[in-house]
Amino acid sequence: MTSADIDTWLRGLSLAPSSRNSMLLYVNLLFTFALEQNYLPEGKSTAAGQLRKVKVATADVEIYSPDQMRRILHAAPPHLVPLLAIGAFAGIRMAELARLDWNAVDLGRRLIEVRAGQAKTASRRIVPITDNLATWLQPLTRSGRILTSTELPKEVTALARALDMDWPRNVLRHSFISYRIAIVKSADQVALEAGNSPAIIFKHYRELTTEEQAEAWFGIMPKPDQWDNEFTFDRRTRTVILPGQAEG
Repeated sequence: MTSADIDTWLRGLSLAPSSRNSMLLYVNLLFTFALEQNYLPEGKSTAAGQLRKVKVATADVEIYSPDQMRRILHAAPPHLVPLLAIGAFAGIRMAELARLDWNAVDLGRRLIEVRAGQAKTASRRIVPITDNLATWLQPLTRSGRILTSTELPKEVTALARALDMDWPRNVLRHSFISYRIAIVKSADQVALEAGNSPAIIFKHYRELTTEEQAEAWFGIMPKPDQWDNEFTFDRRTRTVILPGQAEG
């Protein structure tokens, strides 16, 4: 097998640049294993190792304003609050959150533990629980998985549409990092909390918001009747019908 063969195969997959690079990484791991097992000659670069990553365009970071976040949270029923509140005020990746149980959330010590096996970076990290996040989580029944269904992200997306709001990719995490750095003013600290590199934090998130906006973000609290919220989610059409809205 030659590098040209691998390149042709990758092109045939019609992947986005970042996905192609990820797939190339896996192929490289396979060839590295073959080299370690003496299936390939030593001292020569492998066919996969001769290929280079393709350039990935840098997308603009999209975030919510405090008013937008308040609007969607105040419309959310209790079962969506963990996904929205932890994503917005702790910045934990959705894939990581799906792996967490409530025993990772320590309201007494105000921290969330993401273990190495649950983190994207395979490195344990501790995420602080802000005052407003503690207020959002305190009334919830905290046992078992934090995300009780794989349908929850779909429900959140549908809720945003029902409120005539966009749901940009990773909007909660992007928002958290942007507002957090405006508060703590340290890329190193935010990188530790978010499981990212200081260079990425500094490059993509610095000075997107003001300290005043950040204080408003981390000041979002539940409304008095928050826990009475409900809506109807149609799994077939992936739409949300809010109270007072007509179906169809």
